[in-house]
Amino acid sequence: MITPVVLAGGSGTRLWPLSRKLYPKQFMSLVDEKTLLQNTLERLNGLDDLGGTMVLCNHEHRFTVGEQLRAIGVEGAQIVLEPVGRNTAPALTVAALMISRTDPEAVLLVLPADHFIGDREAFLRTVRTGRGFARQDHLVTFGVVPTAPETGYGYIRKGHRLVAEMGTENGSPQAWEIDRFVEKPDRPTAEEYVASGEYCWNSGMFMFRADTFLSEMERFGADILAACRKAVERGGRDLDFFRLDPEAFSVCPGDSVDYAVMEKTERGVMVALDSGWNDLGSWEALWQVGSKDEANNVIHGDVCFQDVENCFVHATGRLVAGVGLNDLVVVETKDAVLISPRDRVQQVKQLVERLGRQGRPEVLVHKKVYRPWGWYEDVDIAPRFKVKRITVKPGGVLSLQKHFHRAEHWVVVSGTALVTRGDERFILREDESTYIPLGQVHRLENPGKIPLELVEVQSGSYLEEDDIQRLEDVYGRPLNSTGARQSPEI
Repeated sequence: MITPVVLAGGSGTRLWPLSRKLYPKQFMSLVDEKTLLQNTLERLNGLDDLGGTMVLCNHEHRFTVGEQLRAIGVEGAQIVLEPVGRNTAPALTVAALMISRTDPEAVLLVLPADHFIGDREAFLRTVRTGRGFARQDHLVTFGVVPTAPETGYGYIRKGHRLVAEMGTENGSPQAWEIDRFVEKPDRPTAEEYVASGEYCWNSGMFMFRADTFLSEMERFGADILAACRKAVERGGRDLDFFRLDPEAFSVCPGDSVDYAVMEKTERGVMVALDSGWNDLGSWEALWQVGSKDEANNVIHGDVCFQDVENCFVHATGRLVAGVGLNDLVVVETKDAVLISPRDRVQQVKQLVERLGRQGRPEVLVHKKVYRPWGWYEDVDIAPRFKVKRITVKPGGVLSLQKHFHRAEHWVVVSGTALVTRGDERFILREDESTYIPLGQVHRLENPGKIPLELVEVQSGSYLEEDDIQRLEDVYGRPLNSTGARQSPEI
């Protein structure tokens, strides 16, 4: 069986302001109507021996992952929560340890959650070839056939040519032993690599048997293996998630799987991937894969142009108009606008770091903030009052809570609300409202079959999200019964 292992823990800072720390690019619809995470899993449809799915992600993203998997019908996936980021070698060691409990010979197909594949059938042919080598105890990496001398990717040099013996079909991709891995080169070196025909881009995708990988980790990364084994053994279930032990995992060395194993093993094999791959690591990458108009522009949203060429423009909430522009990236959100020459978008990461040092909230969250029960958006803020738009999905339940510095007034716009207010429980319907006094224990639920939408008006001396004493929560978020402010969580 092939077990997909999806790495969904990245932050996607180069795609700011759409990608934010608490809602990064892998959970967004950037190419079509599906999110990148959903596309990563759906392109596997057609493999004849596909097993259960595992997704590794950050604690903050757990409910988003669960909701997006359910939306495409992926049931029973293992969602593993990493308490801290420790790079790919620990993540894959954890996956192999957990999967080997039930099937030591399971073939893991390791996929980052944020890649683009233009030719799905070519991708599946490559996976089938990789499966054949993995079943023969090889550690497979997929090397992308380069189309240009890119300096943003690592490279892999081809070794001795191999012939696949199992799991292949006519027109199967080529495969080689791995000569060596190369870090991101400068432009002249990248040009030499591509001209030689001896190198492929390093895709960051892998395929291997669980027991084979663990055996190689024992040889080359015993300290990582030991720490991950403790993190799994001391971890436990939390609702629909498996939570690694924070203490054990935090001391694990943070190495990439390339450095920890692939550069050292004699079992490494590179299979050529020629499928329109792109890691969507920048706005320029999205321009490359996007559908272009007659002036070579990629446009999303409400956009009006006059004499504009070769631009990427993404509008989310307002009209974006341009005159006489060329080779620019313009990205508009409700709280930030990015403007950059296309050839300088790699510097967005440094810009985000600068904003982070300034403590700007735009680095962390959007105006629209997702919660396991739905989402909310600030509509207006002023001293001593705030107006929010809140949507609660069917069956969604906010925590039982109270506030020490604010009162709330709820007005139902559509749907049905079940309100707990002290000892009372009552229903509110469209155009009905209620008042939650300061310090009153309360809860909001949606018992209906359509989304509940309401307007919340807060008033008080302190209106930040950490003024919450959480008493009960169906989603397992931390409770606080001491009166101290509660840090908000997705």
